Amino acid sequence: MTREQKLTVGLAVTGSFCTFAKIREVTKRLAEQDMRVIPIYSFHVQNMDTRFGSAEEFRRDMEEITGEKGIYTIQDAEPIGPDGYLDALIIAPCTGNTLAKLCAGITDTPVLMAAKAHLRNEKPLIISISTNDALGMNFKNIGMLMNMKHIYFVPFGQDNYSRKKNSMIAHTELISDTLKEALQGRQIQPVIMGAQ
Repeated sequence: MTREQKLTVGLAVTGSFCTFAKIREVTKRLAEQDMRVIPIYSFHVQNMDTRFGSAEEFRRDMEEITGEKGIYTIQDAEPIGPDGYLDALIIAPCTGNTLAKLCAGITDTPVLMAAKAHLRNEKPLIISISTNDALGMNFKNIGMLMNMKHIYFVPFGQDNYSRKKNSMIAHTELISDTLKEALQGRQIQPVIMGAQ
């Protein structure tokens, strides 16, 4: 399969840093399926070092795995719309902040611009949530996005219901399966799964 024939997927990463080890593994699995994976980074992912690792190290790993230079700016994300080169866009992890802004139509990061630009082409946008307020302030946003055309969710569940009752996180091992279904215009089921 040539580069032009490969499925081309954007993998947009926002700042749920505790999930980055899982995201590296997801990226490897997608790349092993002979698809072109283009990383897209929020500003926080580009610049914030945390106890889970340095921003530079994470970006280097992602670009090594994919063999692709990432998208770092709003200006570089905008052509995703007119050029229409993505078959699907995955936001993984998708923080509550990004979720709320996406629902409100705000485009102040490369990830949000990529989502806006991609949705204009009526192709699948897959959301892999990781947020402490999924059952709180963001509950309404999840519901609204679930009812929007071309938006699909990776199945998710509560990750620590005894200590963080409102927190939910996607089952990242199901990103690939969610992508396959979304490319056929279907939401993978069940969407709500047990605790992780």
